[in-house]
Amino acid sequence: MIKSRARSLGFLDCGISRAGFLQDEAENLKQYLREGRHGDMHYMENHFDKRTDPTSLVEGARSVISLILPYYPKQQQRNDTYRISKYAYGKDYHIVMKSMLRDLLNFLDQEYGGVSGRSFVDSAPVMDKAWAQKAGLGWIGKNTNLLSRKYGSFFYIGELIVDMELEYDTPIRDYCGTCRQCIDACPTGALTGPYRIDASRCISYLTIENKGEIPEAFRGTYKDWIFGCDICQDVCPWNRKARYAEHEDLQPHPDLLSLSRTDWEQLSREHFREIFRHSAVKRAKYEGLMRNIQFLS
Repeated sequence: MIKSRARSLGFLDCGISRAGFLQDEAENLKQYLREGRHGDMHYMENHFDKRTDPTSLVEGARSVISLILPYYPKQQQRNDTYRISKYAYGKDYHIVMKSMLRDLLNFLDQEYGGVSGRSFVDSAPVMDKAWAQKAGLGWIGKNTNLLSRKYGSFFYIGELIVDMELEYDTPIRDYCGTCRQCIDACPTGALTGPYRIDASRCISYLTIENKGEIPEAFRGTYKDWIFGCDICQDVCPWNRKARYAEHEDLQPHPDLLSLSRTDWEQLSREHFREIFRHSAVKRAKYEGLMRNIQFLS
């Protein structure tokens, strides 16, 4: 019933796992932080107990309902321009998916009565990919993204953590095989090996999370990305199965698709606000976006 309702709301897929301590993920996270591969994302060091155990985050938590929503655009930017990651083409996914999750949580409360829980969309210390993997929605690929045999990886992940005991799904095996296209394609060497990423070298980190100047060592290593990066997903064979975004709020702003390199370089603060008023691109702010453009121009 939950999965049927999730799909009727527009979610691509739904999986359910038992809430509890993520032992393996906790050890991997400790090593990741110890090696400093998170760059300046110091927030990842906070709330370690909540990040690795949802029962510390949501009182009475018994189940994690993981859901995915596709964002692959039917229309994409022109080839001769600066590029932004496809996940930021439309309205901010936090807003879109949070509303859908609230609808599903309200449905559970109406059907079963007295259901307590919280919804999360990359907005709290929750290990989204780990829970989606436990729920059988896919496996963590060599590019460290969640990959689905049915849908590739161009989707958002969100969760409902609830106090209901449910029937649980099981993880699936890894289907990356001997493929290493993502590793070979990464222009900055952020993928230092299979299933291993140094976020401080990732173009997404450099253009979004990084608040200082972009290190000169990266000049000339990537051509046209000014907000995020899709290279490791674009080359992944599983993304031949990527599903198009159907939600109306995830469709790209028409002005975005027509911007040339010159348009980007001459983008005014007012035009930035107009195009990206409800977009995740606001996260970089106008100054950050212009810094990224100037670094490449």
